[in-house]
Amino acid sequence: MVFMVGELFQEVHDIKLSPLYTLLYSSRAAICNIANMPSAIKSISVTYDAINEDNTFSSGDRISGRVTLDIAKETKIKSFTVKAKGKASVLWSEHYGSVTIVYSDKETYFKSEHFFIQEKKSNEGDGFSLLQDQSQETYSDVVLPGCHVYPFTFQIPPQDMPSSFKGETGKVIFFLEAKLSRSMLLSTKDKTEFTFVSRTDMHVPDMKAAQFGTTEKNLRFLNSGSISVGASIDSMKYYTGDELKITAEIQNNSSRAIKPKYCLYQKQSYFALKNRRVHTKDIVKEEGEPIEPSTNETVSLSMSIPSDITPSILDSSRILKVEYRLKVYLDIKYSRNPAIKLPLVILAPPQMAGAATGAATSDALERTEPPPPYSAYSLYPSPLGPSGSTSA
Repeated sequence: MVFMVGELFQEVHDIKLSPLYTLLYSSRAAICNIANMPSAIKSISVTYDAINEDNTFSSGDRISGRVTLDIAKETKIKSFTVKAKGKASVLWSEHYGSVTIVYSDKETYFKSEHFFIQEKKSNEGDGFSLLQDQSQETYSDVVLPGCHVYPFTFQIPPQDMPSSFKGETGKVIFFLEAKLSRSMLLSTKDKTEFTFVSRTDMHVPDMKAAQFGTTEKNLRFLNSGSISVGASIDSMKYYTGDELKITAEIQNNSSRAIKPKYCLYQKQSYFALKNRRVHTKDIVKEEGEPIEPSTNETVSLSMSIPSDITPSILDSSRILKVEYRLKVYLDIKYSRNPAIKLPLVILAPPQMAGAATGAATSDALERTEPPPPYSAYSLYPSPLGPSGSTSA
């Protein structure tokens, strides 16, 4: 059957719309009208106050701030909250032919939440606290036009947690998030991260003992002879910003000059579904003067540990580790370079006296117990118990 354009238009026009179609069409129109209406919420922002020059926080510290709400017209709020949270997550994928497997995991270290305005039907005693204004009155759920400031204070729980970290396939983040909900409308949110630095003194056997390693190599083909190197550092334990003093004894019984090189690198390990993903990242690289053939020398070098690197994360996280090693190696042309790797534990400097920690102001803390270590993958030995067995 062939219709002219006018006839087709008339035919379609005469079709009676079903009740369901009419309802869907009306709902869509209503949603479009709401979307096109000017929002009553101009902006929402959450900010916090620094407590030190580095703008970092540690276990037991208080973090105070405010949620600023800019309202265009009078509006009724269903609920209005602010929360502090620390969590970690890992995510990566591996390909096996045409099959791709995604590995992921996450864990929460703490979570604390305050209500400025609580939903009427919310159950009391749900572990969250309801804040009051300066007059010790609850905040009204009807907010007038203008700029409104809602102050808050949290205390970071005094427990062992990993420092803030963002790596290749995982991260540890700490943040504040404000959330405002209204009936029949999408929630309005704002989020800001803060830097958490763990100052827990880790217990690793022989951490204060000097570290030493040796290696040797016989050269062939274009090179001939042998070389050996022994490297040492004063301790395994260092703080960010410290000077790392390295001593190397080099015997060059070969026919070529060799050059000692040094590299402080970070080893990132991620765990999920009984699998592991490892990345390494060079932090500092240095090199010494060439050692001539048939020469034995003792050389020294001082390397600065950057003050802004993430402290070691060993047993405070179940799903990731951050470890450090010092690699001392000899650069030899046309040959594989012999290398020594010495483990390091890098910590944040102890907190100075008088730092603001304060008393707890939030009882709404959801804590998780410290996770068991991944001993099988650990760069460092586990401490021994009283009977000489490895402790859990």
